[in-house]
Amino acid sequence: MSEHVLLSIKPEFVEKIISKKKIYEFRKKIWKDPNVKNVSIYSSSPKKRIIGFFSIDNILTGTPKAIWEHCHEGAGITEEEFFNYFENRNIAYAIRIGALKVFDEPINPLDVIVDFKAPQNFMYLELEP
Repeated sequence: MSEHVLLSIKPEFVEKIISKKKIYEFRKKIWKDPNVKNVSIYSSSPKKRIIGFFSIDNILTGTPKAIWEHCHEGAGITEEEFFNYFENRNIAYAIRIGALKVFDEPINPLDVIVDFKAPQNFMYLELEP
């Protein structure tokens, strides 16, 4: 299928990813396609731009408690924010951010994706080589 997905990430967390204060992106749901190797970063409102992408170094799955214990040093969020996000969830996903490429000029997704709507979870991208 696709080797690339697009994730909506709040601008404050995008900045932490760029500064390497956040090396894990946490999700409640994740794609099923094992071929996904890269994540495009859509900086959500008010930016509303694709700012770059990163390779996936690893994806961890476990209880929120286990994921926090393993990833808290690179979380880029507080323990309270983390557990509020995963409230009433049994499973948490932590995507370890690999090589990061930030575009010189952020891309307006409306210019490159037909009928673009920011994804709630993720969307597959078909990119031309």
